[in-house]
Amino acid sequence: RVSSFHAHPDHYTFWYVSMNEGENPMGSNTVVVTNENFEDVVIKSKALILVDFWAEWCGPCKMIAPILDEIAGELSGQLTIGKLDVDTNQATAMSFGVMSIPTMMLFKEGKPVATIVGFQPKAQLLGKLMPHLTPAKVAA
Repeated sequence: RVSSFHAHPDHYTFWYVSMNEGENPMGSNTVVVTNENFEDVVIKSKALILVDFWAEWCGPCKMIAPILDEIAGELSGQLTIGKLDVDTNQATAMSFGVMSIPTMMLFKEGKPVATIVGFQPKAQLLGKLMPHLTPAKVAA
């Protein structure tokens, strides 16, 4: 929910995102990724995983969170979306060269295969993710 937003053609000048009290910034369809569980959850996984590098204070991160949660629900079984807070998990963010947030990194069989930086509308995100998804089997 954006309370105030002003966009300049070349850059965003002000973001303020508010959440209702008790609203989960993580979303109900995403998983928490940390320095401690990154290896097990992401690197050792055979599944396709999109890791969202974010922070609590980041307006664009809060704007994209419900979109990512929605995509996670819609593509359940094909894609897992993990959320890694860069403030509390700096080592992992630094090891992948994350310089700005939100940064979303797509991992396939433990290796990064795509990186998306900045807020993206849902259609744009899906357009970047779809080439990496296994086509669903069509019932005959």
